[in-house]
Amino acid sequence: MRQSFPRAQAKVPLPRPDPANSYTVGWICARYEEYMCACRMLDEKLPAPHLVRGDLDNNTYVFGRIAGHYVVITCLPAGRHGGTTAAHTARDMIRTFPKLQFALSVGIAGGAPTADNDIRLGDVVVGVPNGDLPAVIEWDHGARLQDGRFVRTGQLDAPPQKLLQVIPDIQRRYADMRQPDGIAENLKRLRDMKQYRRPACDDKLYDAHYAHVGGPDCGRCHDSFTVQRAPRKDQRVVQVHYGTIGSGNADVQDPRMRDSYANEPQMKFLCFDMTSAGLMNSIPCLPIRGISNYCDSHANDKWNHYAALTAASYARELLLVLPAEQRVDPTLPQYGEVVRGRWHG
Repeated sequence: MRQSFPRAQAKVPLPRPDPANSYTVGWICARYEEYMCACRMLDEKLPAPHLVRGDLDNNTYVFGRIAGHYVVITCLPAGRHGGTTAAHTARDMIRTFPKLQFALSVGIAGGAPTADNDIRLGDVVVGVPNGDLPAVIEWDHGARLQDGRFVRTGQLDAPPQKLLQVIPDIQRRYADMRQPDGIAENLKRLRDMKQYRRPACDDKLYDAHYAHVGGPDCGRCHDSFTVQRAPRKDQRVVQVHYGTIGSGNADVQDPRMRDSYANEPQMKFLCFDMTSAGLMNSIPCLPIRGISNYCDSHANDKWNHYAALTAASYARELLLVLPAEQRVDPTLPQYGEVVRGRWHG
């Protein structure tokens, strides 16, 4: 008797999105290399819909799909990486796309390694609440007391709950070595571009009191001043850290300040950036950062492209894990009003 098998069902193509209202995920970049990585993470690039823009919306957008999520990507103006510019960009985006539920802020940052947090170049930091500490702290908004303690003034909004809820599942999959390495697979989406490959140069962390000797790289810096770190035994290509990001309007290149904030109990920064603080109160946002330097005088651009790629690869993995059927959630604020830079439903 011949055995019969059920016929495979043909894949049903996803419907083309309606104009602006179908886009529920924003992706915000600050630099060109981050923008390139974001666009390469799309499963499909889509034609621009007819948009009803606000008078002040000068953003440039790229449209596409990742799994079942319709994603709109934008980048800050060239050379304008600060929090104020980021806030304006986000507010214009949510006016033009009234159904956006959240944004991913994806880019590079300076790492703050400590004895407890073995952060290295190319690693990814995801800004999430850590106990009593928020996901993002404005390091240049606060008071330093006479006893040396730092007191925060004000608090930024937390990342959206729906994204925080999916992170434990990402952590579980990543810790289980029997599971495929999705982030490593995402890295391959730019394998045709040499500048986005992991740099061949060594990852060196220098003593906080040792200044850069000079030149475009650390070729003249003495290795006796490097911090000795054990070789990693992890089998994953990219290591991911979760905790607090320090954000301010200035680029941090002071390793002693870096160490102070990273070890301060009221801070415990994993990295420093210039855009997260401007976004957190402008749109429900999750900051994702690839580590490109150590906030010191030895910083250069050699790791920027790869760090941008690792951050984008994590962001894509998050959207692949986040169920697409959740993308329209009537319990979340859709647009509402943007009042004084804050999101209101």
